[in-house]
Formats: sequence, C-alpha cells, structure tokens
Amino acid sequence: MLQLILAAAELPMLSDLVWIFGLATLVILVFMRFKVPTIIGFLFTGALAGPYGLSLVQASTTVEVLSEIGVILLLFVIGMEFSLKSLMAIKKAVFIGGSLQVFITIAVTTFVSYFLGFDWNVAVFIGFLISLSSTAIVLKLLQEAGQVNTISGRTTLAVLIFQDIVIVPLMLLTPMLAGESDNVALSLVLMLVKGVAVIAITILSAKYLMPQLLFRIAKTRNEELFLLSIIVICFAIAYLTSLLGLSLGLGAFLAGLIISESDYSHHATGKILPFREVFLSFFFVSVGMLFDITFLYSNILIILGLTALTFFVKFIIAVVSVKSIGQNLKDSLIVGFSIFQIGEFSLLLAKEGMRYNLLDPETYQYFLAISILTMTLTPFLLNNREKLAFKIINLPVSSRLNKRFNINPATTIAINEEELKDHLVIIGYGLNGRNLSLAAKSAKIPYAIIEMNPETVKVESSNGEPIIYGDAGNEAVLEHVNINKARVAVIAISNADATKRIVATIRHMTSNPYIIVRTRYVNEIEENINLGADEVIPEEFETSIEIFYRVLDKYLVARHDIENFTEEIRSHNYELFRTPLSPKPQMKIDLPDINFVCLKVEKDSGQYINIPLKDARLRDKLGINIVAIKRDGKTITDIQADQELRYGDAVYVVGKPDAIEELENELEVD
Repeated sequence: MLQLILAAAELPMLSDLVWIFGLATLVILVFMRFKVPTIIGFLFTGALAGPYGLSLVQASTTVEVLSEIGVILLLFVIGMEFSLKSLMAIKKAVFIGGSLQVFITIAVTTFVSYFLGFDWNVAVFIGFLISLSSTAIVLKLLQEAGQVNTISGRTTLAVLIFQDIVIVPLMLLTPMLAGESDNVALSLVLMLVKGVAVIAITILSAKYLMPQLLFRIAKTRNEELFLLSIIVICFAIAYLTSLLGLSLGLGAFLAGLIISESDYSHHATGKILPFREVFLSFFFVSVGMLFDITFLYSNILIILGLTALTFFVKFIIAVVSVKSIGQNLKDSLIVGFSIFQIGEFSLLLAKEGMRYNLLDPETYQYFLAISILTMTLTPFLLNNREKLAFKIINLPVSSRLNKRFNINPATTIAINEEELKDHLVIIGYGLNGRNLSLAAKSAKIPYAIIEMNPETVKVESSNGEPIIYGDAGNEAVLEHVNINKARVAVIAISNADATKRIVATIRHMTSNPYIIVRTRYVNEIEENINLGADEVIPEEFETSIEIFYRVLDKYLVARHDIENFTEEIRSHNYELFRTPLSPKPQMKIDLPDINFVCLKVEKDSGQYINIPLKDARLRDKLGINIVAIKRDGKTITDIQADQELRYGDAVYVVGKPDAIEELENELEVD
C-alpha cells in the first residue's frame, strides 16, 4: 500500500486528474439541477481548480495537452459525420462566406482597437484574435442538437472550417507584425502548396485507399484492432498536417472526411465518442483555468462593455457575410448567434502574441476575460438561436426595409384573447395539436390552445403561443377562448371518454363551431357524431387512406380519380378494411411515364445553379420543366427565363424518372 501511495506521489498528474474529475462531477451535478449547460460546468471547474482559484491543479501543461487531444477528436468525429461531397457542396460558403467574416472582422476590430489607443500592429493582431470563433464549443452544441446538417448548421461549419484554415497564415503573419524580417510572402506560398497537396492526398485516400484498408481490418472482426486503426489514422494525419505547418485540428477534420467516405464511419464514430467526451472536457477545464476572477471583479464594467462590443461586431459581420452569399435573413441571423464568441485557436494565437510582445499582461487578461465570457454565453444563445432570429425578424420595420432585405412576415401570431373571433380552438397540444398550430400560424389563422399539462403550458406560453391551462370539458375554460365565436374546434387528445365529454359540453354551449375529433379507432366514430361532432377522423383508418392516397399520387394518378376512390371507400363505411369479403371498389388507371418531385438545391455552384434558366436549358437537355421554386418561405410559380436556382431552394419539377435522377445528382448531395 505504501508503495502505491509513493507511486501516486511521484505522479502529480494523477492527483490533478482526481481533482479535475471529482470537482467537475460535483459542479456539473449542481449545474444540471438548474439546467445550466455542461460546458459552463467545465469552465467553472477550471476556474475553481486553476491558479486563480483554489490552485488544486499543478500540471497545467499536461491539462493543455489533453485538451488539445479533445479538440482533435472533436474535429475528427465532425469530419466522419460530414463527407467530402457535403464539403464540396458548400465550398462557396467556406471560401466566400468564411473569408468575408474573417477579413471584415479583422478590418473593423483593427479600426476600433486603433481608435482605443493601440499601435497599428497591435490593433491588427487584436483583429486576428477577435476574428476566430470556437470550433470546439459550437460544433459540440450543433452536434448535440442534431443541427450540423441543416442549412444554417452547414453554413456555420463552413465558416469555422475557413477559420481553421486561415489560422495558419495568421500565425505566419504574427512575427511580421512584431517586426521580424522573415520572408512571409514565400512562407504563404509554400503553405498554399502544402495545403493543396494535403487536400489532394485526402481525396485520393478517401476514394481508393481507406475503404480497402478498413474493409480488411473490419473483416478480422477484431474490435480492438478496429479501434486502434481508427485512432492511428486520426492522429497520423493530424501529425502530418502539423509537420507541414498546418493545424492539428484541420488534419483531424481531414482524417474524419477520409473515413466518412467508407462504409465504416458510423461504427468508427461510436467507438471514438467516449474518448472524445473525456478529452474534450479537459479543453473546457483548461480554458477555465486561465480565468483570473479577481481581475474580472476589478474591471467588471470595462470587461462587460468590451464583451458586448465584441458580440455586436462579430454578430453583425457574420450576418452580413452569410447574407452576402445568398442565404436568407433567418439563417444568417442563426449563424450570427452561433459564431459570435472568441475561439480556442485565438487562445493559441494570443500565446504567440505574448511571446512576440504584441500583447502586454494586462491586455492579455482583458482578452482572456472577454473570450471566456463569450464562450460562456454561447450555449445559452446558440440553443435559442432560432427563437432569437425570429424575434429580430418580427421587429417592426418599414416596408421599404422589409422588401430590401427580403424579410419574411412574422411567424408568431400575437392574439388578444378578448378579441378572439372566427378563430380555431385546438384542444390538446400533443403532436397533432402542434402540427395544427404550425399550419394555422403559417396560414395566418388566429387560434387558441387548451392544454392540461402545466409544464407544456408554461414552456409554450413563454414562447409566445396563445395557450391556457384547463380542462376543455369545463364551460368556464371554453368561455375563456370564446368557443361560441370560433369557426372550428379540433379535439386532439388521446382520452376517448374525455373527448366525448368535451364534444357534449361544446354542443351544450353553442352550435357555432365545426367540431373535428381525432380518435384512435373506427368504432368510436358513431358515438362522437351522435354527441355533436361534425367530423371524426379515426387514426387507424385515415392512416391507411393517407398511405394509398400518397402512393397513387406519387404514380401521378389524377387527383379526381383518387378522391372518387377515397369517397367510395368511405361510403362503404370502411368495409374494405374491416371485412375481407366485402365488395371492393375498382379504379381503372393509366400510369403515365413521368414524375413530379421536389428537389433540394444542396450545392452553391454547378452547371444548373446560379445561372439563368434560359442558359441552363433544362428543357432542351433533360426534358424537364420547372413548375415552382420555394425560396425563403415563399413559393414562386411564375417562372421566368432569367430566374436562377440558388442554394437552399426547393425546386418542383416534372419529367421522366431518369431525367429527374440526373438533375437530382446535379443539385443534391448524395
């Protein structure tokens, strides 16, 4: 036992790990109780355990190394879940959107810093620091929310990828700003050549080498060998890029891209995730350890002001940059709320600045405080980015600005319950109720919701939904939503007895609203009709109706014929589905050799993208006609010759199946 104690004493890292994991467990347990994001818990743990807190951790260098491994594994997993095809589909967002965001931020920050009294070279370096965002935090949050593959998520990833690339020339320019005489131009050219070489190797490996290698490894059915191979691939490519002067994170991302093109990416992701979570926690702890709480307390007003200024500048520039590449305002705002913070690569760059005396200790502490505060704010703003974007869109603006910036109308309908009339009453806010409210909101139909779950009422009320708590079988509750003035009442709850009681109560109070009832089974129809329901939709029957309706519609059977067939089934009182021996309705159809589909434009460049339709000549080349284009929530049906297909569009086309497949390959990412 004594030998074990002595051995532990010789390993200071072991005691540091115990303190970090033990303290993190307690902190996160408390934070989770108050629904504070885990990332904030790790930052707080670092602040407590670090030299400016309780000084519990001695081997801070070791913690930084472990944190770097966490960033590598994060980017590796993101690369595996992305793909080369997906990356090429957003190359415009990477190189145009990303460069605009970085270079405009540098320019604006340089001007502001110079105005605040810094020398021009220091002001430019501060611009370098502010221009970069946190890849580790943002991608982790997007991944947890399942938002990486949305338009805004992919655009955010594109900008972050460019930032990871541009960190290399920024590191090379730092000595020049400090007065060093290195040949920076030659270094940049060499770096560009290296970058092209690495990308070429990545593409060739993904296509030819990696699938064969992983197939042979997986064929052994040895899980340890498979895991070891994945780890070797990740760190070997990261190490290769670092030898070439590129960042470790970029190499890890490229390694993930290589594996993503194989059939084993999902299995590899599952193997790596536990390691990523452990090592990534060290990154957030290491950032928190840099936080000097006494310095923050002494300069709190200045730091808060600079933090607000940083947020405002980065947010506005991100929105303008993303909007300039053709994204709608909503997605641009969402990206802005995602990348407003200062990132981990800025922390690495700041250390270089300290080495070359571009930052003095006081400025460095200001920078650290602003960085950590913006990182701390990120989970709260990013998790609510869509709500915040809609609130900005819904701000009162002039019609001229509305038209100029293509701002969509407000999506949240504010209703004064005292003025409810000719409205929709939704009883039950489950899946059906939510979908119905979305449809009503989209169609600008006034509505009110009655729900019995108090938690749901509390959450949705705070989100602006016109919802009240109560039993819809109570007349006082129904009076509160002006049931006698409603045009339609929809009862979408799963309790059959409660449904009947609500129908009877509504009909006792008024005959005005058209009552639509959702039930689970066909045998509940008759009783609800007798109680006063106008229409009863049984799930088991209507699901089957919906399935065959969509199948026939997909085969382009005339809508009139499908509807006649549907009505004939209904007129048989569902006997077609309930009694095998009942006479079955017949329909003679002639299936056409054409198809009508909706294709999504998932690339920002191509032979049919961003050029006038008259020049694309889709009808001449493929025999395809464009019926409509849906863009930014608006449907364009008047298709002109100078109309263009843009990234994010939904395109409705008619043509033969093989022609549509060819167009799909040009527009969408496999």
